[in-house]
Amino acid sequence: MSDAIPPAPAAAPSEDRTLPAVVYGLYLLGLANGLTILIGLIIAYANRGGAGPVMGSHYTFQIRTFWLSIGWFVIGGLMVLFGIPLSIVLIGIPAVMLGVFIMGAVGVWFAIRCVLGVIYLARGEAYPRPYNWLI
Repeated sequence: MSDAIPPAPAAAPSEDRTLPAVVYGLYLLGLANGLTILIGLIIAYANRGGAGPVMGSHYTFQIRTFWLSIGWFVIGGLMVLFGIPLSIVLIGIPAVMLGVFIMGAVGVWFAIRCVLGVIYLARGEAYPRPYNWLI
């Protein structure tokens, strides 16, 4: 009998968390300037196909966060756009107020989703619900 210890199995290679973190950072920075959000979206689209399941969930989450926020921001912007001319006769004031509220809420929602994504990324976990539109 041999007293040799069998070699330990090689650890599974971990997925690179750098680029999803960069995308989250660009998204959060984009709340101040807007342009870096587009750069982050391009990076997320470019890397989603080759990512593993954990980082793939983050890329999917980031892409959906962008498109959902754009959709709601456009709705709020259209309400403001059509409400301003109608505010001359006072009927558009509620539409303007609601549109501004929607656009502000979208900004807060976007920031919360990015921060939650960073938390899951820092733990090395997949985002649990990347297709959910709330949080």
